[in-house]
Amino acid sequence: MKAIIQANSRTYTIYIDQPLDISIPFRASKENVNAWYLPPPKIYPAKVKEWTGSVKEGAAVNFNTIEFNPHAHGTHTECVGHITEEVHTINACLTQFLFVAEVITVVPESLDGDFIISEKQLRYAIGNKKREAVVIRTLPNTTDKLNRQYAHTNPPYLTEAAAIYLREKGVKHLLVDTPSVDKEKDDGQLLAHKAFWNVDGEMRMDATITELIYVPNSVLDGKYILNILIAPFENDASPSKPILYKLYDKETPKP
Repeated sequence: MKAIIQANSRTYTIYIDQPLDISIPFRASKENVNAWYLPPPKIYPAKVKEWTGSVKEGAAVNFNTIEFNPHAHGTHTECVGHITEEVHTINACLTQFLFVAEVITVVPESLDGDFIISEKQLRYAIGNKKREAVVIRTLPNTTDKLNRQYAHTNPPYLTEAAAIYLREKGVKHLLVDTPSVDKEKDDGQLLAHKAFWNVDGEMRMDATITELIYVPNSVLDGKYILNILIAPFENDASPSKPILYKLYDKETPKP
């Protein structure tokens, strides 16, 4: 199955049956990726009086209750409501789901004991390209990102200048493979979040940040169609499943 995409005066083909999943799944396990000092997510059969929602325990269906935090337990997409007193929800803010995206790879720079993603690095990686979304893969990029325990590890983060650069370049959807675009412990400054969403100016209500993705090494840097799939939570954030589709020129045969 294929689809023809017209974007920025160019026509591309994407193959719907060749999705590149860059999400990390939620699992009821201590091996689940984790951040922000919370216990692992839980998935367990619901109980109503003497009835247990498990086929193994005699029920007709499996009927599980799930306890998790979207910010801590897997790939999630958040809106400006994450940092505002006024309630804004991802379900209301994200109303378009397909975007032209650029995948870039950076090696975080050492600065005063931290590892940062700088404006200079982003300028070099993105150049003159105009993209609705930017997907940042950090090196080293090992599969232990799928179950890493991030609490108290001070992961890499974006500088405020880097976030401003992306905002001014018109990037509306930022995806990173770290728990946050900001420093783990920054006394609540949240400089990159605030800069990207422009909270001190005209807030970018339709802009999103997706964190805790994992971009396999087999996915090359370059231009893709990005599909951000969320659950319809009326909450500042939702678990999400960002999918990339490789772009082919219209006449290129299916590989």
